[in-house]
Amino acid sequence: MQILLAALRACAEPTRLRLIALAARGAFCVVEFTEILGQSQPRLSRHLRLLCDAGVLERVREGANMWFTLPATPTGALARDLLARLPGDDPVLEADRRQAARVLAERARIASESFRRQGADWDEMRALNLPAAAVEQALLDAVGERPGRLLDIGAGTGRLLELLAPRVDSALGIDASRAMLALARSRLAKPELAHCAVRQADMYRLPLSAGGFDTVVMQMVLHYAEDPAAALAEAARMLRPGGRLIVIDLAPHDRSDLTERLAHRWPGFTDAAMVTLLGQAGLAPETAATVPGPLDIRLWPALPVADPVLAPEKEFA
Repeated sequence: MQILLAALRACAEPTRLRLIALAARGAFCVVEFTEILGQSQPRLSRHLRLLCDAGVLERVREGANMWFTLPATPTGALARDLLARLPGDDPVLEADRRQAARVLAERARIASESFRRQGADWDEMRALNLPAAAVEQALLDAVGERPGRLLDIGAGTGRLLELLAPRVDSALGIDASRAMLALARSRLAKPELAHCAVRQADMYRLPLSAGGFDTVVMQMVLHYAEDPAAALAEAARMLRPGGRLIVIDLAPHDRSDLTERLAHRWPGFTDAAMVTLLGQAGLAPETAATVPGPLDIRLWPALPVADPVLAPEKEFA
């Protein structure tokens, strides 16, 4: 009862309602809130502190920035219920939405320019001429209709979160690159994607409680990893009992130029190597699937159980 009353009191103020409405669209930092609402940073910081103390907003530190969003908690659900009761044509909220769209566009532009300066303005699927659409369809088939709570390790620009959003209960993307995360936040800043979020983290030391996810995805990540076994062990730690890890990566190839040109650490993985790595992480492999292309892509699902559930081998055109 006291938690509910504290949340209601925190929401019962015009500026704080505006902040909640913006946070429902995605993660924003204090500077962006200041620009959108046209209020001073100290004033907004006080409002944000009250909302966070009441559990209505969640804050995540990332470098020098603190990001604010609606949490996947009962108080976060209460805030969403309150927003649903506000008139859709409210002129103040509509003006905030227009300002937010401008801020998000500028955020994406800055992130893209940062990528170009760093020589990273490219997509690996495109660079390798891989069948991205077929890979995405294979992933959809692998996760099924109800993947539950999802974690995407190496989320990049958030494309997989956007793809899987209609099926998941909630989704979190992890990436080490702030520029990638800026692009991902711009991509996810839509009301229908409010249950998806991203944050900066090291895939070897995820700042998350064990067993919190039904599905964990690692797409095109392991061939960059210095220690694939450690990365898989940390991914396995995230799975609840009965959850599923899906690894998507390159099959073995002889393109030695890739290790130099694209900084790949490993020239793909054999099934035998992946079975060993998954076993070391305490996972039982299911039957893998192939997406053929200039470089074949393999999907290796695995479960945190003793006995694998085998299915016929699949190949995706």
